Amino acid sequence: MMAADSAENILTERDDDILSPDDLSEVLAAGTKDSHDKAENSPFVKDFLRGRIKRELFKLGTAALYYVYSAIEEEIEKNKDHPMFSPLYFPSELHRRDALANDLEYLYGEDWESKISCSAATSPYVDRIHEVGRNDPVLLVAHAWTRYMGDLSGGQILKKVAQRALKLPSTGEGLNFYRFEGIHNPTAFKRLYRSRMNELEVDAETKEKLLDEANLAFKYNLDVFTELQEIGKDIKEEVQDIGFPAHGDMGGDISKCPYYAAKMAVGGNTAYACEFAKMLLQQSTVQVILATWVAAVAGLAAWYLM
Repeated sequence: MMAADSAENILTERDDDILSPDDLSEVLAAGTKDSHDKAENSPFVKDFLRGRIKRELFKLGTAALYYVYSAIEEEIEKNKDHPMFSPLYFPSELHRRDALANDLEYLYGEDWESKISCSAATSPYVDRIHEVGRNDPVLLVAHAWTRYMGDLSGGQILKKVAQRALKLPSTGEGLNFYRFEGIHNPTAFKRLYRSRMNELEVDAETKEKLLDEANLAFKYNLDVFTELQEIGKDIKEEVQDIGFPAHGDMGGDISKCPYYAAKMAVGGNTAYACEFAKMLLQQSTVQVILATWVAAVAGLAAWYLM
């Protein structure tokens, strides 16, 4: 098992690898695009991105994630030596169960375990993960890829939105799920993870099965989002728009989505970095801060030239 720093050093040697459309990571990325877009355009996710997230829904969502990750990581531990999963075994870097337990203790109190339950939409997801772990461990690759790579891609934006909207402490309580302390360079780690996936010896039939399972995982996630959205209709809480625009507000231009803009900016794509900067400048809070900064600089310049 290698540490994150070692993983990043290996990646330096492989940064110029050219991905093929037949590589497993590319097959999954291309084949789940529609499912991915449906999930990100769901009302729950769009509200979350805008900062319109109710505290009770955030708590219920965290509980759902706890059950999902408990299942995934239980099955990963059982199958960590399986030749089709062992190259993707990164428990210290990726596993989320303990982080989610800490978040639930903060959100619900010390007796949090007696206050949560696996919801109607979450239960089939959990059952499917256990079924895969027992009967076809190869398919765990699809579930791990769907969850962990998604968390590394968009998690930091969601963390900031939740922190502001719910007035959570800047020290990180309630948001441990989004902190990958064992990964110092998410972009490099994702490249390593994809390269490990692409080195797995899978035939065309297995790739198709993995793609079907990844799309099923997205469907389960969408079912959970839909459930949370329905529950939210009966919860009366004051919310305000302090987040980022979602896909549906982009006029069809997916490059303006904060998930994609942030991911590409971190990856070194200057065009997307500019897009992300323009998106930030459209936020009223950022505009006020920028205006204050400009005024301060102008004042200092005037004082200096007197």
